[in-house]
Amino acid sequence: MDPEAGGPEIVKVTPLQQMLASCTGAILTSLMVTPLDVVKIRLQAQGNLLPKGQCFVYSNGLMDHLCVCEEGSNKVWYKKPGCFQGTLDAFLKIIRNEGIKSLWSGLPPTLVMAVPATVIYFTCYDQLTAILRSKLGGNETYIPIVAGIVARFGAVTVISPLELIRTKMQSKKFSYQELHRFVSKKVSEDGWISLWRGWAPTVLRDVPFSAMYWYNYEVLRKWLCEKSDLYEPTFMINFTSGALSGSFAAVATLPFDVVKTQKQTQLWMYESHKMPVPSNMSTWAIMKNIVGENGLSGLFTGLIPRLIKIAPACAIMISTYEFGKAFFQKQNVRSQQ
Repeated sequence: MDPEAGGPEIVKVTPLQQMLASCTGAILTSLMVTPLDVVKIRLQAQGNLLPKGQCFVYSNGLMDHLCVCEEGSNKVWYKKPGCFQGTLDAFLKIIRNEGIKSLWSGLPPTLVMAVPATVIYFTCYDQLTAILRSKLGGNETYIPIVAGIVARFGAVTVISPLELIRTKMQSKKFSYQELHRFVSKKVSEDGWISLWRGWAPTVLRDVPFSAMYWYNYEVLRKWLCEKSDLYEPTFMINFTSGALSGSFAAVATLPFDVVKTQKQTQLWMYESHKMPVPSNMSTWAIMKNIVGENGLSGLFTGLIPRLIKIAPACAIMISTYEFGKAFFQKQNVRSQQ
């Protein structure tokens, strides 16, 4: 976001050309969807809980605010200034309280993360799809699922530390010095493995997303080509197939996105205020806590900004990637003539 999309079968282009074709979409979508990512993460993170009696100062970078401790309860809400009531309310309050630049919080690590993640994901998917089809035949419907799972698993593992940093930067406004101190402290205390916190819920979100996305994308693209009586998909067919398949996968995997955000932001709150991290920080424990506090609807917090983000992101990523590959294919054909 990352955004969560990919590319189709390999068509006479080299791996290097696939990498180059994927870069444009990664940069464009990062610039476009970062504000939606910031709003989604703020909405998902505002439900974090802290132990009773733990009051502290919350700094949004402009002024400090005391949290409010509620008596008679085992836990209290961490009351951030300007509790968000929805997507539009979050947009307006972030702009009013922190300035419009805050909507692009975490953009540098997003760009640093998006390009290698997209290159790894697209290229691995194409190469794996080509290998599987050569071994198993082109009519195997589960090839996109297998290739999508393996490619996404590898990309998530490589990019997970940058995903953690990006989520921290988007959950609230703070300086790069604070971020550097936090990362240095965690590495010195817990080792480099600490930078992969949140990896499990990210895998649980992204790997099923990739499997569902690729299966639906290939089916939709083939169906639209048949309906349009076309042998090769057009730009609009790729765009539409990417948007629809991405939207479906985004809704289905949203609960794990909520858990990932809460797990990473809760760890930041506890550790940055020198409070002991509770033992019940597993993916399923956080999910159970969300359902207990907010019902099943709590697992779908941030649905609107995620859909608004994922649908165009998937559409732009896949269509620009296909366009780039078509361009390189034409260049390869000309060079062979």
